Amino acid sequence: MTCFVSHTTISCTDAYALSEWWKRLLDYTDIPGDPNEPGHDHCMIIDPGTGHQLLFLQVPDASAQAPMIHLDLRPRTGGRDAEIERVRALGAVEVADRRGIHGPGSGWVVFADPEGNQFCVLRSEAEVAAS
Repeated sequence: MTCFVSHTTISCTDAYALSEWWKRLLDYTDIPGDPNEPGHDHCMIIDPGTGHQLLFLQVPDASAQAPMIHLDLRPRTGGRDAEIERVRALGAVEVADRRGIHGPGSGWVVFADPEGNQFCVLRSEAEVAAS
């Protein structure tokens, strides 16, 4: 017998606002029949292609807890550097630039979402295959 990941839970102080931000970043949608609304203390979004779900759970003081997530993201289309610019335009804060860490074309950039949860933008699968 084995287990599978049902969804990824992210603690936050504003479940609706953070779920909306991640929806724009990942092109996820609300769960059909269960729309997220301002003031909801839990908001789930889903990747319409894969079915992966993120649950944003509102807690009194998320900053008092250890970081609750870290996602590594790959662009669906295009390349890493173009995706990095799109992520910046959405308001993510750059934490560390690790591009070139293992030679030309390698690496990633670490960002933080509006509540400080860190995530990385990696090279696309096409970029990895080409190296």
